[in-house]
Amino acid sequence: MKRIEAIIRPQRLNFVKEALEELGYGGITVAEVKGHGKQRGLTEQWRGREYRVEYLSKVWILLVVKDDDLQGVVNTIVDSAQTGEIGDGKIFVSTVDDVIRVRTRERGDAAI
Repeated sequence: MKRIEAIIRPQRLNFVKEALEELGYGGITVAEVKGHGKQRGLTEQWRGREYRVEYLSKVWILLVVKDDDLQGVVNTIVDSAQTGEIGDGKIFVSTVDDVIRVRTRERGDAAI
C-alpha cells in the first residue's frame, strides 16, 4: 500500500475530488494549510502599497491506495490539479506497512 500526500491550490480541490471519486477513491482526508515553495511567497499591492505574502494558502490531501492503483491515482491528481503555473503543488508518496479499519478490524487492502 502507498500513502499519497498532495499539496495543491485550494481552487483545484473540487476537480481533484471529483476525479478521484470517478476512480473509486472517495475516501480522502483534506486540510487547509499554508506554506511556500521555491517562489518564497509573493508580493502584492493593496491601496497603493506593496506587501509580502510569505505563506500561501494550500490544500493538503491524504489518501492510501493499493500498490497497483498508485500510478493511476497520481496521474489523476496531477491532471486535475495542474494549471501550468508556479505554485501548482507537490505530491509525496511513501510506503504504508499496514492499515486497520477500527470499526471492523479489517487489515491491509481490505481496510482501504
